[in-house]
Amino acid sequence: MEMTTHSTPNAQIRSFFLEGPAGRLEALLNAGKPDAQFAAVVCHPHPLYGGTMHNKVVYNAMKALRGFGFPVLRFNFRGTELSEGEHDYGAGERQDVQTALEWLKHEFSLPLIFAGFSFGAAVGLRAACPDPDVKALISLGTPVAAEGRSYTYEFLNECAKPKLFVSGDRDQFGPAERLYEVTAAAAEPKRFVLIHGADHFFAGQLESMKSAIEFWVRDTLLQPQRQ
Repeated sequence: MEMTTHSTPNAQIRSFFLEGPAGRLEALLNAGKPDAQFAAVVCHPHPLYGGTMHNKVVYNAMKALRGFGFPVLRFNFRGTELSEGEHDYGAGERQDVQTALEWLKHEFSLPLIFAGFSFGAAVGLRAACPDPDVKALISLGTPVAAEGRSYTYEFLNECAKPKLFVSGDRDQFGPAERLYEVTAAAAEPKRFVLIHGADHFFAGQLESMKSAIEFWVRDTLLQPQRQ
């Protein structure tokens, strides 16, 4: 897969473009450690409502995963900032996620972690669940209904990969009672963390969200590998 880079080889953050099905996708890679056990991608919220890879939730999710030494890729969906193409209401964006996953496989040959926030979660989970190289899934601010759009997650009923769901109990796009239904129906293994006082964007609660990711990674993904 072709890549255009705009950084020095030793930079901790690489700025470049992925070659996607609708054109180039603007991307950032936070470098990992040589002995990294996973590589990860984090997907951003709805681009028509200001979502980009620089979103605070996306950034803090990256920090949580990068803290374990994992290389973490962020990118802008088609039609967002410098990414080419046009918004495709989910279908094309799923292809964008697949492009990012394939790049990570080629670049690192490591098992993958998918993480997404809001629209990025709803779209990315559909791309990541059937991918055999994706070993774990993180859904932040899982949307159920937003601005007239509804999201369904029946496909998670057959997705037997470790899954973490983190939302606020004041999430305006994912009421707790609806999220309990979604997570209850999802296949095991899974964990649902509801952060008290947090809204959809985890305003004032980003550290709590970040801590939830860190605890789950240590407890679910790294602990079983220790001797």
